[in-house]
Amino acid sequence: MSAALLDFPPSGPSARDLMERALDPHVLLGMPHLNGNGLSETWLMKELGHRHWLMLACHLGLDNADFRTADGEEAYAAICATSLTDVHFDVVRANDILTIHSRLSAVSRTRTSTRHELSVHGRMVGAVELISTFVHRTIKGDNHSIARVTLREPQGQRFQPSLLAQNAADIRNGRFGTHFGFPVLADTALRTFKFDPSASQEFNGAGLFYFAEYQALADRALENWFPRKGPVVRKDVFFLGNIERKESVFFDLIGFSDEQKTVHGQLRRENGKLIAKIFGTWTCLR
Repeated sequence: MSAALLDFPPSGPSARDLMERALDPHVLLGMPHLNGNGLSETWLMKELGHRHWLMLACHLGLDNADFRTADGEEAYAAICATSLTDVHFDVVRANDILTIHSRLSAVSRTRTSTRHELSVHGRMVGAVELISTFVHRTIKGDNHSIARVTLREPQGQRFQPSLLAQNAADIRNGRFGTHFGFPVLADTALRTFKFDPSASQEFNGAGLFYFAEYQALADRALENWFPRKGPVVRKDVFFLGNIERKESVFFDLIGFSDEQKTVHGQLRRENGKLIAKIFGTWTCLR
């Protein structure tokens, strides 16, 4: 082949071009995307988190997802709640094409929602909503100092309600009564599982304990207590804090129902500070 026939762009694609490519709705599935129950929930949440950040960057008119405060400090679009519904991950197989239809809406000046409908061969296999809010470290390098921050917003932006965002705010403020049939404020542990997260595996590039790992740790504890636990059907996770590297985290089983196949659990630091509330339904809990 003649070198004259090669058509390489002189400087490569721009970050904006690559953001648009990363938001292509179709994904050819292989082993990285799957687990023993079909589609991997952990991979999916990482992928949708990435799409959420890219969609938010596009919404704000940025050339990449480098979010900054007014004084130029790094800010992060931290996921503060996720909801998984109508889940049928067990029907997904290698070489299937997963189609992800996504839409973004502003919930308030500080919170953003993305909703993602998942299908394979035209069949719905799940729906996911992610809520984020911008945060920054008030103390450099201290994950316990994470606090909300307001970034500029597009002119004339309209806000759309989100029940998940409202539930997250109510849980954070102690106003939520029951969820999945469980009293939200209950905190007496029936069982507890201790984890020592890996800095190289479970923290992200911002040095924060990655949001997708919260539900992954909870699943590991539940599989220890319920070895025949079936695939997930529905799950809500509300994020309340973060941890430092080399800090242990504990998953408490607060309540479960054999009849409804539901669980209420929480993740906390060793000092008792909650970092997440988790509610879920599975096909089987044994």
